[in-house]
Parts: sequence; C-alpha cells; structure tokens
Amino acid sequence: MKLIAPLFLLLFLWSCNLGPQKKEDHQIIEVNRVSESPTIDGKGNENSWNMATWHLLDQNWLGRPYEHDDFNGRFKLNWDENHLYILVEIIDDSLYDRVKEPLKLWWNDDSIQVFVDEDNSGGLHQQSHNAFGYHIALDGNVVDLAPSKEPKLYNEHISSKRVTEGNLSTWEMAIKIYDDSYTEGSKNGATILKANKKIGFALAYCDNDQSTERENFIGSVFVPGEDKNQAWINADIFGTILLKD
Repeated sequence: MKLIAPLFLLLFLWSCNLGPQKKEDHQIIEVNRVSESPTIDGKGNENSWNMATWHLLDQNWLGRPYEHDDFNGRFKLNWDENHLYILVEIIDDSLYDRVKEPLKLWWNDDSIQVFVDEDNSGGLHQQSHNAFGYHIALDGNVVDLAPSKEPKLYNEHISSKRVTEGNLSTWEMAIKIYDDSYTEGSKNGATILKANKKIGFALAYCDNDQSTERENFIGSVFVPGEDKNQAWINADIFGTILLKD
C-alpha cells in the first residue's frame, strides 16, 4: 500500500508534463515604434529605417551550402498600431518565377516567406491559423495554406514593393497582424498593436536558380536537429519580436 501512493504521484506528474507546453522565447528582437508610417516603395529611405538594426538571413534550412554571391540576405523591422513593417535586402544572382499561376508550386519560386504568430503561443499551424506562413512572390502575390489545406491568396494582409538593381533586391512590406480567431470568408479585424506585445516571427527566402525546384530555403532563426524545414508546420521554432516604444 505504501508503494501505491508514490506511484500514483509519479503518474500524475508525468501526465501533467504531457499537457500543452509554453513556447520558449528565443532570438528575441526588440522592434521600435515609428511615429510616421513608411512609404511602401521598395526604397527604405525613411529615417526610421536608418535608425533600425539589420538582422541576418543566414540559416540554411534546406539545400546544400551556397556561395555569398548566390545568396546573401538581411532585414530590418519597425511597427505602428496597424502594421508590422519589414525591409529586406536580398543579393541573389538569379530571380526565377517558373510557374506564373500564383497558387501552383509557389514554394519553388524565388520569394520571401514571412512567419507570424500573433500571440507568440507556438504550436502547430499547418491546418489552422494558429500562425501564418505567407509567401510573397516576385509579383507581389501573397500565398498561404488555408485550414482546408488548399492554397489561398492573402493579398489584403500584406502590401509590398520590390525594387531590383543588378543582383540587389530591396523588399519593403507592411503586414497586418491577425490572431488565431481568423476565419475564412468572414470579416476579420486585424490586431491593434501595442508596446510590450510579443509576436512569434521568422523570415525566410526561397532561392531558385533556374531549376524545377528551389535549391535553398534560408531562414532567420536557428533550428536544432536534422530537419530544419519546420517553420511551415511548427510555430515553436519562430523567434520572438518585442514591440517597444
């Protein structure tokens, strides 16, 4: 009888550990608020961008090692109450849009991918809007998988502009942030952003150099383990951005 009580206690503690786990914050980036919204023109010449810090896109999530001239990327972040703003500079020696239809094989074309988890809760999001994984194509179309597992355009979520000069492409974006109550076909209101809010966030670039499939998928956060191509499924690997005044 004396052995039964400790056994039940161990089973109880073990079952508690199987419950939902809180996402662990990592790669925390503090993002400053802007008093004047930037013009989304692909130039990034506002003083607010000059004051923001560059962060690297340098984690090879998928593909073989690449040369610096083939790909090099970095980004900056700002925010106001209505948008998260992203400025991205990409050095890519070949921009390729193999399939013009935006909802077919979109992941194999050159594109920026933005991962956003509004409440920084982590967890799976492949079949829900617990988080979003937007692909922004060279032509500006925005694609993500709906909970139905079908691709859908979310062009109303992100305004973007790309300017390319030689091998350098500058992307500027304004992103509306939606929470996990987002419902397809309904009128959904974007989250009003406030200081001290945490948002799960990662950025990535699909690099295709004239092939049938992308050669590399390069992200902003370190992913441990063998399988690093997890962001499209699991928001636990997202970094965390902290909105600051």
